[in-house]
Amino acid sequence: MTVHTLDLNFQGVGGVIASSVFDTGDGLAVVDTGPGSTLGALEAGLAGLGAALADVRHVLLTHIHFDHAGAAGTVLDRVPQARAYVHERGAAHLSRPERLLASATQIYGEHMDTLWGTMQPIDPARLTVLSGGETLTLGDLPVRVFYTPGHAVHHVSYHAGDHLFLGDVGGIRLDVAQTPRAPTPPPDINLEAWRDSLSVLETLDARTLHLAHFGAYPNTPAHWAGLRATMTADAERVRAGLSAGLDPQAITTAFTEDLMHELKMEDPTLPARYDFACPPWMSVQGLLRYWARQAARGQG
Repeated sequence: MTVHTLDLNFQGVGGVIASSVFDTGDGLAVVDTGPGSTLGALEAGLAGLGAALADVRHVLLTHIHFDHAGAAGTVLDRVPQARAYVHERGAAHLSRPERLLASATQIYGEHMDTLWGTMQPIDPARLTVLSGGETLTLGDLPVRVFYTPGHAVHHVSYHAGDHLFLGDVGGIRLDVAQTPRAPTPPPDINLEAWRDSLSVLETLDARTLHLAHFGAYPNTPAHWAGLRATMTADAERVRAGLSAGLDPQAITTAFTEDLMHELKMEDPTLPARYDFACPPWMSVQGLLRYWARQAARGQG
């Protein structure tokens, strides 16, 4: 089984958002289409493999965030033979994306179309709804589905042969020199669930980890250990700011400075790319929400 990483060149920046593509024996499978704004790059990447969008039969979505699933509806509209696969807690939003679009528009405003492009609804009859624990048969390939919440309540990971497709739960890693980091945007970051997901994933028999942000890496204990360490450190930075009585803006400023310094020490090119892959202010917002929930439960 050969897996190709397609660079979607998000906002003209390479190495930020990827789709993974492999042949199933029954057409191509695409893991995470990327946003509608990068559909042209997806098509160009397929053309580079001697294929076309019309060859896609299976759209495997790790979760429904725009940077992963935004183009899925358009792909299915153009390819009547294709199906999409998504967790049950995200399926309704793909069929009726109005709430997602409205919520995102409040954040991105006039930049919404430029960043994410069009998100078309998907006919529910063309969705295979997952809960985790399934083994899909795609052409000649068995693909195991694991429910892996933490980054999102509708997140799944896919295990096919020697390959593990992790979406965002496997962290952001833009270069082999970079320690993986957890993207923690709102609304449903859950660090306990995330750690439980990692405990499952790191035991699987896979040689290669595929990350939407960005690329393929050997499955090593260091990847998982690094992700656990930075996830804890980033969360504690936000909690320390709250304990010191800092306002959200001050916490965000300090968090961003520390994060970018650490990334620069690993590779001078990382800070600029990382800001495209996962803006630090969004990670802070998610962690602020997480700690507020913990405090409400008496656990913060």
